[in-house]
Amino acid sequence: MTWDEIDAVGVPPSPRSDHTAAVHAERYVLIFGGGSHATCFNDLHVLDLQTMEWTRPTQQGEIPTPRAGHAGVTVGENWFIVGGGDNKGVSETAVLNMSTLVWSVVTTVQGRVPLASEGLSLVLSSYNGEDVLVSFGGYNGRYSNEVNVLKPSHKSTLQSKITETPVPDIVSAVHNVTNPTRDVDSELEVGQEGKIREIVMDNVDQESRKSRGEGTSLIATLKAEREELDLSLGKEKSQTLHLKQELADAETRNTDLYKELHSVRGQLAAEQSRCFKLEVDVAELRQKLQTMETLQKELELLQRQKAASEQALDANHRQGSGGVWGWLAGTPGGQKRDDA
Repeated sequence: MTWDEIDAVGVPPSPRSDHTAAVHAERYVLIFGGGSHATCFNDLHVLDLQTMEWTRPTQQGEIPTPRAGHAGVTVGENWFIVGGGDNKGVSETAVLNMSTLVWSVVTTVQGRVPLASEGLSLVLSSYNGEDVLVSFGGYNGRYSNEVNVLKPSHKSTLQSKITETPVPDIVSAVHNVTNPTRDVDSELEVGQEGKIREIVMDNVDQESRKSRGEGTSLIATLKAEREELDLSLGKEKSQTLHLKQELADAETRNTDLYKELHSVRGQLAAEQSRCFKLEVDVAELRQKLQTMETLQKELELLQRQKAASEQALDANHRQGSGGVWGWLAGTPGGQKRDDA
């Protein structure tokens, strides 16, 4: 499995990061926004995957302002763009119809809320057979771990009414503070009082009760998910404590091994000292042995010299004895010398 570089024709987007991308009709890759150095973009580029050609189509409608760090997800032909910013967070949630390339704004938030953040995530899920957009996190001066839910609907301009229901602190959602009529079937918002605001279409009482029931079911589902997360967190904490205990035991064993190593090093130092002393003794013995060998050679030389001296004395003694006997025999030494 390897990545291959594609040679596309046309004019590609300028180098950038923190943009969003989407695929339409399993053929067209759409690139929107992003930033490069201190510049943010709101341009739209399209890559045809069949012809491998870049184009920059004309956008229509309420074109979003330049931004980077936003998130996007597609629902059918609609491409929802949330968050991002250019030195400050963007408050509106924009939608692009990928067939007509017309932008529209479906909702707007106020204040430095997570939905007006950079670096948030956005995914598409399903609840009771209907699409639900779920966002998480983001940064707008502080990091966030809030979850926001948006339930897009079919086109409608019905007047909305507001009911309040207590919810867990973990859940927050989108609320349009500028338009009383929006393309939203149900939205949830956590206020400062820790309540969730559910906005339902003012159609008929039966539909209103159904929407409230769905909101209650969604809250129950979120509560169940929170309980599961708490249970998982408890297991993780227990495992962490177990790992800490194992780490403490390992550190204790390490301390004992270090002490044993220190003792062995002391014994090794003593043995090395003994070995050094033995080497000195061996060197002295070798020197004495060499001295003894030298003395042995000198002794042998003296013995040879002594033997030679004794032989010379013995020869002289014999020579002196022969002269006397010769004189007695009538052959004095002087005559022998004359004959010679």
